[in-house]
Amino acid sequence: MLYDVSMTINNEIQVYKNNPNKKPKFVAVSTFENNQVYETELTLNLHTGTHLDYPLHMVKNGATSDVEELEKLITDVKVFDVSYLTESIDLNTVRKFPIEEGDFILFKTKNSYSETFLDDFTFLGADAAKYLKDKRIKGVGIDGLGIERSQAGHPTHKALLENGIIIIEGLRLKEVKQNTYKMICLPLKIEKVEATPARIILLDK
Repeated sequence: MLYDVSMTINNEIQVYKNNPNKKPKFVAVSTFENNQVYETELTLNLHTGTHLDYPLHMVKNGATSDVEELEKLITDVKVFDVSYLTESIDLNTVRKFPIEEGDFILFKTKNSYSETFLDDFTFLGADAAKYLKDKRIKGVGIDGLGIERSQAGHPTHKALLENGIIIIEGLRLKEVKQNTYKMICLPLKIEKVEATPARIILLDK
């Protein structure tokens, strides 16, 4: 079974805090009324939809997309269902899961069941992020447009990004059950940026 866990980019895609300035803009720059071809220009924030964050997003002079290693993004992943939570994924929650060094973790939350932005989206708490950092995981993904909210100083992002742990945001995991899958994550090949949109699929093992 193949699961496309990427958000569809369109005019109505949910964006962080419903900020209209973050909506993608599609402009037909060539049509059959004025030319022989049809072409569309897209203006897109790099944090739109399903995307990867790189250290520069939260760390001054941090690494960019140039450090990307595709072999880390085509890998087994463990999906953990925490859709019963109403606030953060905390330390007590992550301690219950079989997490080992080198794992790539995806958290399925209530966020996957909403096609509109949730002000109270479930996020990864700082204590849980530190635990994952100490476990030396490879990466972590979540189905919210942010991996944290309302945390002064962005400790979740920093605990992960400062230690080379990959962050994926904006997943769609509604149809995916808790299990282990093969992930194929292919970010756009853009130089020296702090984030890149990605198409991500999961395959049953």
